[in-house]
Order: sequence, then structure tokens, then C-alpha cells
Amino acid sequence: MVAENVNRDLRLRGQTAIVCGGSKGIGKATAVCMAAMGANICIVAREQAVLDAAAAEILTACADAEQFVETISSDTTDEARLRPLLEVFVAAHGVPDYLVNMVGYAYPQYVQELALDDYRRNMEVNYYGQLVPIHILLPHFIAAGKGHIANVSSMMGYFGIMGYATYAPSKFAIVGLTEVLRHELKPYGITFSILYPPDVDTPGFERENQTKPPECAMMSENAKLMSPEAVAEVFVTGMLKRKFNILPGNAWLAWFLFRHFPGLLRWFLDSDYQKARRKLGKV
Repeated sequence: MVAENVNRDLRLRGQTAIVCGGSKGIGKATAVCMAAMGANICIVAREQAVLDAAAAEILTACADAEQFVETISSDTTDEARLRPLLEVFVAAHGVPDYLVNMVGYAYPQYVQELALDDYRRNMEVNYYGQLVPIHILLPHFIAAGKGHIANVSSMMGYFGIMGYATYAPSKFAIVGLTEVLRHELKPYGITFSILYPPDVDTPGFERENQTKPPECAMMSENAKLMSPEAVAEVFVTGMLKRKFNILPGNAWLAWFLFRHFPGLLRWFLDSDYQKARRKLGKV
């Protein structure tokens, strides 16, 4: 069953998007939003049962019966498994118009409690989990002379706060990668976006809160949570406009302050940290 096609924005009609990490959270909301605008969707994630449930939800959002929704069950860091699955998809449906990389997680913790494996794991998932699909599909995009690749960083991709020593570097890395690819691949007609979401009400955010140091939790308790759907709407609108930096909610203000007044933003962050430590009796 598909949604009734009445007075809808169908700017993505006939186009195809592969959404890695599209079974939950912002990824699923993005897939739903793109499907509602007419796009064919393929979502990639590890768990087939979760993929099937998400695909059913995405299908109900489709604008017409000609659209398709497919799933690929794979860890996006596993190139040996993912490559043949994506190659089969391209052979069947052609080069996608969009590759949207939503893969990632956060493990906030006191830095002295972290092991090197914690850093490696966050980099493996957050960086290589987005790089591998790009690496696989890039020859197809270059040959087609088209394509839009959207990666997901974070507000922690342009400044860092305590508790995010494993997460922030991986999100900075995504920004660096996307900046390079934007520049190098411009002659090939390939365009890029980076999403910088603030705190979003997702299952991943709930897990994140389970290990968040108390100071960090206090610093973020006044931040207004965005819904995945609200972030997805801003994200998809930004991609359609070929915006490079997409900053939903209060992410734009933090980005503006850090770009133009980095010392002021660090002062605010340091003050909040000191207040939290005082409340906890640590100062």
C-alpha cells in the first residue's frame, strides 16, 4: 500500500537512493522522507528483521505503486560482503542518484576509562562505515558522471566536549573526507553534503545516555531534542538544494559561533563544564 499521491512534492520521482543505516533513527526517517517524494529506496543495515520492518514502513510512505523499496543486510564496514550486494543492486537498477551514509554511534565516557579498542571501534564504524560504501560505488558514480553523496557528521564534527574523545575525532574525519572528495570529484559531476545533527530522539541517543559522564549529561540537559523526522526533512531539503553543510536546529548557531568566535564558544563550554563539576562536588 502506498500513500495517496495528492498535491505532493515529487522532486525525487524516478530517482534512486541507497541509505546506509536506513533501518532506524534519522536514517529511516530520511528514507521515508525521500520515498514520500517519489524516490526508489534501498536501505542497508545489519539486522534483516529490523530492515524488513523499516522497509514496510517506508513502502507505506511511497508516492506511487511504481516505486520499489529493497533491503541489503550487511555491516557497511565489511567490504567483502557489501561489495557484491551493491554490485548486484547497481546491475539491476542502475547507478543510484543518491548515496546517503547514516551509519554511526557514540560511546561517551571519561577519557581515563577508555581503551584503545574503544577509539578503534568508533573510527571503524563511524568513519569506515561511511567510507566503504563510497569506495564501492564511486567508480559507478564517476562512470555515470553524476551522483550525490551525503555523509553524516555531528555537532561534534566541528568542536569537541568532554566525554566524546572516541566519537568527535571520527566525526571530524568524516568532514575531512567529504571536503577532499567534494573538491577532487567536482569535475565528474558528483556532489556532496554533510549533515551535522544536534541531539536527536533516537534509539542510539538512548544508548548514548547510558554511558554519558554526569558532567556531560548536565551540559546537554537543556538542549532541545529534535525528532528524526524533523532532521530528515531539513536533510532531504538541503540535499535537493545541493547544500554542502546542512545544519538542523541549533547546530547552525554552534557552527556559526565556532566559525567566527571560537574563543567565545570554548568559554561557554568551559563555563558549563565548571558549573557541572561544582554541582557534583568535584571543584
